[in-house]
Amino acid sequence: MHHDAQYRALHKPMDEAPHHYGPNVHLLSFPYPMSLLTELCAETTRQPRFNQIVAQLYDWMLGEVASRELTMTEIFVPTRMRAHNVEGFYAGQVLDRSQKVVVAALARAGILPGQRLFDSLNYLLEPESVRQDHVFMGRKTDADGRVIGVDVSGSKLGGSVAGATVLIPDPMGATGGSLCEVLRMYREDVPGPARRLVAMHLIVTPEHIARVTREAPDVQIYAVRVDRGLSAPDVLDTVPGARHAEERGLNDHQYIVPGAGGLGELMNNSWV
Repeated sequence: MHHDAQYRALHKPMDEAPHHYGPNVHLLSFPYPMSLLTELCAETTRQPRFNQIVAQLYDWMLGEVASRELTMTEIFVPTRMRAHNVEGFYAGQVLDRSQKVVVAALARAGILPGQRLFDSLNYLLEPESVRQDHVFMGRKTDADGRVIGVDVSGSKLGGSVAGATVLIPDPMGATGGSLCEVLRMYREDVPGPARRLVAMHLIVTPEHIARVTREAPDVQIYAVRVDRGLSAPDVLDTVPGARHAEERGLNDHQYIVPGAGGLGELMNNSWV
């Protein structure tokens, strides 16, 4: 039996929005996720629709990231048509079910996305190869409400990440402080190294991209949208990243503009 050549090396999605932030930044500003994200950010969107949209967006993003970042293997699987035709089989590539994946859920905006990825990966891969870690952190601010750092109140890291793909679903990439701290923890506090470090955001800012690509040049950054709404009009007329140093997406309190507001508060109906 001859194997069909089209399945020997599956094509991976390559399209993304044009930018000049570097090869490790992937902007997935496609009509479907952008439409969902627009609704998510609208003033009128509240529970239960809010969390439904977050779940839809991360379900979609997992498909994009899995197809691009996870490892493949070749299989030979008879189909139901094998009873009628000897050619009734699939021979070709699929995702390697035995590969190790660690999901890092960040309290509190990353808890729902993390759980969504973890549950989906347990169907897609062997559950024994999938793990979810938890990191409890929040913004540390000064008396004027300006962000001055990250407060880590605890974490539960399940051990080695050697050879694993680490997925970090953090909806809002604002200053880059939270992501850089999580990456530091995985480099310094558990055995490794990881096979791949992948940040999965809904929105990022130019400031976030600049810090993360500087401090963690090996991490892959995925986002639906880059918000640079406080940039000058002539900067907004350029391709993202072309004048990166002049782009601005954070206000004086390090909140994203146009942004979505406080996702952790909205996800949990908790305003403290």
